[in-house]
Amino acid sequence: MTLHLRPTAFIDSPQRHDGAAERLAGTMLWFGQVEWIADGGRRLVATPDMPGEIARLMGETRIRAERTWRNLTTPRAPLTLGERVLRLDQPHVMGILNITPDSFSDGGRFADDPAGAAEAGVAMARAGASLIDVGGESTRPGAASVWEGDEIARVQPVIERLARSGTPVSVDTRKAAVMEAALAAGAHMINDISALLHDPRALEAAKASDVPICIMHAPSQGSDPHEGGAYEDAALDVYDWLERRVDAVTAAGIDRARLIVDPGLGFGKSVADNAAILNNLTLYHGLGCPLLIGASRKRMIGALSNEAPADARLGGSLFLAMKAVEAGAQFLRVHDVPETVQAVRVWRGLRDAALTARA
Repeated sequence: MTLHLRPTAFIDSPQRHDGAAERLAGTMLWFGQVEWIADGGRRLVATPDMPGEIARLMGETRIRAERTWRNLTTPRAPLTLGERVLRLDQPHVMGILNITPDSFSDGGRFADDPAGAAEAGVAMARAGASLIDVGGESTRPGAASVWEGDEIARVQPVIERLARSGTPVSVDTRKAAVMEAALAAGAHMINDISALLHDPRALEAAKASDVPICIMHAPSQGSDPHEGGAYEDAALDVYDWLERRVDAVTAAGIDRARLIVDPGLGFGKSVADNAAILNNLTLYHGLGCPLLIGASRKRMIGALSNEAPADARLGGSLFLAMKAVEAGAQFLRVHDVPETVQAVRVWRGLRDAALTARA
């Protein structure tokens, strides 16, 4: 039997329903039911009944169910980024900083201006971003590959400036040499859209470091990460792929506590595929890793709003960011930092009010 568990039926004030809800992965969310997905069927199970339901299983299915349930209900360990420690009981905003001439949304803005790029990164941090994601290669559909030397030349001076300023920074790359150069420049995290599969040396380069690593699902780890996307059930297929990849990376010697997972919205996925993933996001907490969502200005927003261009997708970006927050995502990778930070702070205020309300 193939079994997946998706938390649902969220409860705003769990103190009013003692014993009826479980906390989701240490976040500020409590769920009262689980969607039990097995062999093509779906049913709802109340959270107090879950241990009994799992106890009735046999063999490997029971072992996997116990691990998934444990992952869903166990807090994530804090992440250390340089001198800063990020607690994962609340969502963090990751600001996007593209040092490219051809990224789909803001390519060319800082292509030849490392000082200006670093200033923009610092401004995002001052606006409330917990870290800045610096990338030197566009991965939009049809984008040309970039030689690693050119990619290093783009990102290294920006990362050096950001690190000197005390700004937590991640490097968005799938090349081992770029990872190594970025880490030497002071980067605090690796964000690899190929899940350490594109470059044969990437796994060892990541393993040799001690920084957090985000591994993302894409249908191809070749030159075009959008190639070959075909799914029977996008949400479950992506979950299964990420589960296998997390197991492989940990088996290679990288601690699970260093891993973050990203379902890869927009990478070889149709609007319907993206919608299925977004509507089932709580499923991915079963992997036992923090969850990163990058929906900012994605094509699906234009597809659902009269083909709005990338620079006119703020409303849709904010909605998808908050949908991810409501599903317990720990990281939001966004272009519009001040607006997203404000939305998250308002959400946090409402959650604090609900969680401190009198029973």
